[in-house]
Amino acid sequence: MSTDHEDLSGYSMLDLFRMETREQMRVLTEGLLLLEQGAVDGARLESMMRAAHSVKGAAAIVGLEPAVRLAHAMEDVLVAAQEGRAQLDANGVDVLLGAVDLLQQLAEADDARAPRGNRVAAMVAALGALHGKGQAAPAAPPPPPAPAPPSPPAPLPAPAEPPAAQAGSDELLTLAGQARLHAGQLRPWIAGLQRYKRHQRAVYEALGDLQDAIRATGDARLAELAQRVADRAAPLRETLHRTIEGAEHYERQAQAVSARLADEVLALRMCPFAEGVHGLPRMVRDLARGLGKDVRVEIAGADTLVDRAVLARMEAPLHQLLRNAVDHGMELPPERTAAGKPAHGTIRLEARHRGGMLALVVADDGRGVDPERIRAAAVRRQVAAPAFAAELSQAELMEFLFLPGFSLKESATELSGRGVGLDVVHDTVRSLNGTVRAESVPGAGFTTVITLPLTQSIVRALVVDVAGEAYALPIARVEGVRRVPAADVRTLHGRQYVDTTDGPQLGLVAASQVLDLGEAVAGTDVTLVAIGTGRERYGLVVDAVRGEQSLTVQPLEPTFGKLRDIAAAALLDDGTPVLILDVPDMLHSIARLLDDGAALRLGFAAGESPAGRARRVLVVDDSLTVREMQRKLLAARGYHVDVALDGLDGWNQLRGADYDLVITDIDMPRLDGIGLTERIRRDPRLARLPVMIVSYKDRPEDRARGLEAGADYYLAKGAFHDATLLDAVRDLVGGAHEERTP
Repeated sequence: MSTDHEDLSGYSMLDLFRMETREQMRVLTEGLLLLEQGAVDGARLESMMRAAHSVKGAAAIVGLEPAVRLAHAMEDVLVAAQEGRAQLDANGVDVLLGAVDLLQQLAEADDARAPRGNRVAAMVAALGALHGKGQAAPAAPPPPPAPAPPSPPAPLPAPAEPPAAQAGSDELLTLAGQARLHAGQLRPWIAGLQRYKRHQRAVYEALGDLQDAIRATGDARLAELAQRVADRAAPLRETLHRTIEGAEHYERQAQAVSARLADEVLALRMCPFAEGVHGLPRMVRDLARGLGKDVRVEIAGADTLVDRAVLARMEAPLHQLLRNAVDHGMELPPERTAAGKPAHGTIRLEARHRGGMLALVVADDGRGVDPERIRAAAVRRQVAAPAFAAELSQAELMEFLFLPGFSLKESATELSGRGVGLDVVHDTVRSLNGTVRAESVPGAGFTTVITLPLTQSIVRALVVDVAGEAYALPIARVEGVRRVPAADVRTLHGRQYVDTTDGPQLGLVAASQVLDLGEAVAGTDVTLVAIGTGRERYGLVVDAVRGEQSLTVQPLEPTFGKLRDIAAAALLDDGTPVLILDVPDMLHSIARLLDDGAALRLGFAAGESPAGRARRVLVVDDSLTVREMQRKLLAARGYHVDVALDGLDGWNQLRGADYDLVITDIDMPRLDGIGLTERIRRDPRLARLPVMIVSYKDRPEDRARGLEAGADYYLAKGAFHDATLLDAVRDLVGGAHEERTP
């Protein structure tokens, strides 16, 4: 624990001693494990000796005399090892590790629970025997005679914030979320200014028509009066442009500051992965020695940042996975040698960030698991019928290992077989909105892969509409999103499904019926979200998909208890409250409803949606990537989208068809976006057609050019995301099937 920049004035001397002892005992433990493996050099021995020396001095300051004697004896052993007077084998490392545990107990215990003096004296004697000073004492632990493992020392807990610090960071995170919310509320105001600008343009057009009419009458006095009105109105256009530009600039700054604030608060809650797992190699070493095995732990991704709360919750599952690996997976040294493996086994514990999630991997090079043993055990324990078990794939068989009480062993041992196994891992990971899967190669090893959100305070979620209300599904629980024609929905044995290209048929269930919100009626297309895995995989039919958002999780009031299918609540960027769905709970609800014979089917309206034809949008961009991204995004919301390769291609399409909106880039060959907009405004048939410019250029002069040319909306590619574009389109022409007010 680094204290270089911390205010330690509020700590007592005993608190400081305990903090230092924890850190120095960690240094000693890591060094002793490496020493046993023959991987210690002079520099490492020097750091271990200094650790014992530092604790001796700190113990003297706080007047803890037994700790002074014990640390001094450990220092003597390490000095002797440096000078070659002591050769530390596995038994010698056992003695030193026992001294580490005893010293930690002396530091942490109060007077009533302090270890007795005879234990300290016996350990000091055992340490002296390691380098020829003092008599060997019974305290020196001999090699374990039986495979029953000794009780492992309690590992140091995963780092956790003090309650006050935890509460403080929670409050800061709430404030950061509110800051982001307030920044997002600028968007409707800016949209109102954009609408005002369009009305202003209509007034200018009407004023121009009036001037033309007056000139035609030849009345000089009226013409002069109309010109005076036009001159006075002209500055309003530039004033409004500057106001909108300033508001958008302020919104971008507010969004950036609020996002940075949230990131900084989250960083306070993070710690390196190594801080929470440094006790695991020692635990594995002691368990393995008790079973007559030689097992080592490698930690990869030690610097990967992990939420302290997540790491604390994962402590028990990681312990269980490592115990299973030692007990079930690792062979005895003679077996490993006979199989052509190193005599010592290796367990690799890895943490890494992947796709915005935290991936934890526990992999061993032991004997692995034979899928046929799982199949036989499933039948023997009557959790699967023989005919059903025979059809299961290897991935499906692996899922049995996470069932409560499921074990491949015929009898219980001290470490396994008592009904507490990988189900602990499964339940904890599920409670953290994560997923877990197992892989194995018989004879080569076993791997468990856990995927978790980076933090439980912020969840990346897919926001959907169900029965007119917004709901959120954690992205970690979403397998995919699809939009299929209603004609592709088939019915078999009373249940609806669609065919897929990446696996078995996907059964459909209406989200509104699962959530008890009423019947569901689909139009010409069906929007579905794939959830679940294996045979419990469903296409959850929703009204629409709004897109992804990062949500600050707000726990529900305890008064309500556990709400069915609901995990928590949050606020969307626009301030709308949203419920976060509990996907595992929903899977249970779906299975229960289907077993009860409930019809979670869709109804279909005849022909088109009753709201009328879909809005037609022309996307003009010379970039294939940008063009397709915008097309797919709008098509997924029900808009009919055509594309053009450049301004001239877009102009030719506009003259041959009717559109409700044009979205164009600026820089394009043959005819750029400014030229296309000017042509649209000069054409009597197209003059009132809304035009949105989406460009990487975000300089004030570029915006001014676009708006002066007649564009209704100017959006910078570098700053927009899915929701921004969709909000702008809805603001200009309404939803895909809404009647637009002129």
